[in-house]
Amino acid sequence: MADKRDYYEVLGVAKTATDAEIKKAYRVLAKKYHPDTNPGDTEAEAKFKEASEAYAVLSDPDKKRQYDQFGHAAFEGGAGGAGGFDFSGMDMGDIFGDIFGDIFGGGRSRSRSNGPMKGQNVRTSVRITFEEAVFGVEKELDLTLKDDCATCHGTGAKPGTTASTCSKCGGKGQVVFTQQSLFGMVRNVQTCPDCRGTGKVIKDKCTDCNGTGYISRRKKIKVSIPAGIDNGQSVRIRDKGEPGINGGERGDLLVEVVVSRHPIFQRQDYDIYSTAPITFARAALGGDVRISTVDGDVYYTVKPGTQTDTKVRLRGKGVPTLRNKDVRGDHYVTLVVQVPTKLNAEQKELLQKFDESITGKKADSVEASEHDEKDKDKEKGKKKGWFNK
Repeated sequence: MADKRDYYEVLGVAKTATDAEIKKAYRVLAKKYHPDTNPGDTEAEAKFKEASEAYAVLSDPDKKRQYDQFGHAAFEGGAGGAGGFDFSGMDMGDIFGDIFGDIFGGGRSRSRSNGPMKGQNVRTSVRITFEEAVFGVEKELDLTLKDDCATCHGTGAKPGTTASTCSKCGGKGQVVFTQQSLFGMVRNVQTCPDCRGTGKVIKDKCTDCNGTGYISRRKKIKVSIPAGIDNGQSVRIRDKGEPGINGGERGDLLVEVVVSRHPIFQRQDYDIYSTAPITFARAALGGDVRISTVDGDVYYTVKPGTQTDTKVRLRGKGVPTLRNKDVRGDHYVTLVVQVPTKLNAEQKELLQKFDESITGKKADSVEASEHDEKDKDKEKGKKKGWFNK
């Protein structure tokens, strides 16, 4: 057995791994290498067997104790009374039943009651604006929902008749069969195909619902969307889903909220972020700046000498929390100083005087500069013409 890899290495866990960690590691490998998902792949089959053998030992306290003490020799029959372990007779059905039952359909038989069961949930979506998400809104949805048939009262059977016990499953709603696997016979449990898990078969079907027990109708459902809801979150409306089975309660209606993008505001958790323009003069002199918020425009007093990218915090102007609409996040505003791109002669002159007062140096007028540039171009033209003669 010297060629065998260490069982902990096979599963990719440490020797101090818990039972849950060992099971999780094996589950990942089993999904990856199971022969049903890798038909004809002998390498995957070998890795699956190797992982299953490792799990069979490390998941059993006694075998794990022997392995930790003697290694692979514990199961060769020569390690001081370890007793050995025959993997060929290993009951892999127990392992499959422990962690595979919901993946591959194998394993221990898990009984499921065919009594009353809650109906399936119905999912839909609704689009709302950014402001509606902040302050909440009531929307009306137009949906096709199922109602119990008024003729058969949801039984699916023709009035005056009743459903009979399913002969295939004996009214249990499930059928059990065994299947040969790599590790012997595995017991499988599946929903009965004849009664679809109800345990009953309808011979004389209701003509109005064709034996389904329900009628589909268009309905208008009002949904109250709470203030503070975020994109992708859902609102649950009780008892508006699919009808229950065997007299069970109805499922729920889950309405996913899709929030449209806002041209100015962006949201992060319960805070709002935006930018606001500020003139060059206002940034230099200070004063009131008008800022747009979800509550309307507000005025904020900036300090003289405010620089671009200065961040302003407006407390309590963010999004209300779902638990308490009176508790709100904040609104963070980035001020962007705007530099004028078009100036008339008077404005240019004023800016020149302003620049002179700041720097202490007299600057050439803009008009003079432009005139000098034209003269330079003419001079270049003359030199070029003389040189070419």
